[in-house]
Amino acid sequence: MTKRPKILLTNDDGIHAPGLRSLWQALVDYADLTIVAPMDDMSGSGAGITLKSPLRLEPVSWDRQTPAWKTSGKPADCVKLGLGALLTEKPDLVLSGINRGSNLGRTLFYSGTVGGVIEGALKQIPGIAFSCEDFHNPDYQAAEKYVLSLVQHTLEHPLPFGTVLNVNFPDASKPHRGFKFARQGFGFWGNHPDERTHPTEGTPYFWLGGDWQHHDENENSDVALLQQGYITVVPIRVDELTHHDWIASHQEVFEMKMNPEGMHNV
Repeated sequence: MTKRPKILLTNDDGIHAPGLRSLWQALVDYADLTIVAPMDDMSGSGAGITLKSPLRLEPVSWDRQTPAWKTSGKPADCVKLGLGALLTEKPDLVLSGINRGSNLGRTLFYSGTVGGVIEGALKQIPGIAFSCEDFHNPDYQAAEKYVLSLVQHTLEHPLPFGTVLNVNFPDASKPHRGFKFARQGFGFWGNHPDERTHPTEGTPYFWLGGDWQHHDENENSDVALLQQGYITVVPIRVDELTHHDWIASHQEVFEMKMNPEGMHNV
C-alpha cells in the first residue's frame, strides 16, 4: 500500500473561507491533512508573525475527522504552530489557499497566502500557494480539479530547498489553456492612502485603497500568461535574496571607498 503523504493546509482568508474548503476537498482522499488557519481574514499579512500578543489556538470540528485548528495569528503563525506545537511528524508539503483574488507579480510580497508557504520553506518544507484571479466570484470548484495533479507532480519531482510554487488560476471568463511555468511579473497593487475624517471625533485617519500598477511585462510572466487563460506556476526562491552579480561588480570599489585605510585588509 502506498504511503499517504502528510500535508499541512493554511490560508489567509480565514478558517471558514470556501477556498480552504475546496483545497481540503481536492486532497482529502489522497493525503493525511492537517489544517491550521487564521480565525479571521489576514489578507495582506505577508510573511509577518505575531510577537506582541499571545496566540490563541482552538480546535475546529471538520469533516472526515480532519484535525483542524484556528488561531488568532497570521498564516506564518499558523505554520509555526502547526510545525512546532501540533504535528508530531514533519509534513511533506505546506499548502496555502485557495485565495480569493490573484497573487501575481510583486504582489506576492504582501500576500499572506504566499507568506504561509514561505514559513514552511524556511523550515525546509516545500510548499504551494494557490490563488484564484477572480476576487468577486472565484470559481473554486474549477480550480479544485487541478490541485491534486499539481500536488502529485510536486511530490514526484521535489522542489529544491527554499523554493515554493506560486499558482494562479484564471477567472471563469477565460478559456483555461492549461499550465504554464512562468516568471514573476512586475505588476502589483499600489496602495494609495485615502485620508478621511472620523464622523464623531473629527480626527483624520487613512484607509489604504489600491489599483493595479501596470508595467511592460515579459511575455512569459505570470501577469501576461494569466491574462491569456493559463494557470501560471512560478517557482519562487526564498532561501536567499542576495544579488550576487551586484556584489561581484561593486565589492572592490565599495570596500575600498567605505572602509578606513587598511581596514578592508584586516
